[in-house]
Amino acid sequence: MELTISTVAKTEDKQYVRNKLIAYNYANFPAELKDMYEEVNLFVKDAAGQTYGGLVGEICWNWLEVHYLIVDENVRGQGYGKKLLMAAEDIAREKGCDFIKLDTLSFQAIDFYKQQAYEVYGVIENAGGHTHYYLKKNLLK
Repeated sequence: MELTISTVAKTEDKQYVRNKLIAYNYANFPAELKDMYEEVNLFVKDAAGQTYGGLVGEICWNWLEVHYLIVDENVRGQGYGKKLLMAAEDIAREKGCDFIKLDTLSFQAIDFYKQQAYEVYGVIENAGGHTHYYLKKNLLK
């Protein structure tokens, strides 16, 4: 049998790859962690329902990973980013997470995350001319 590499991205092909990796991971994690998966979606809104920012992430096994966190420029500096992170941390603790991880670029929010007690555990230089930081905050104290 001869196999080839294809660049055609069909939905079912992407789902196949995703499902295979999930099954492999599921078989190798401790039983008590296997069903720990939940999306975390938090939004900053006004009384009319207008969104001014938010945090999107997921709990996976014993951690929460923040994929996106942004607050609109016109309301930055008013504590909403910190409130979003604190709410996510509360959810993570309630769900039994040991830590939170996230990443940011040097022009984004590295100082903000450090102020919230996130520690850099990895760095990639020259990521589009910037530095890419990987951060973690332990929730077990």
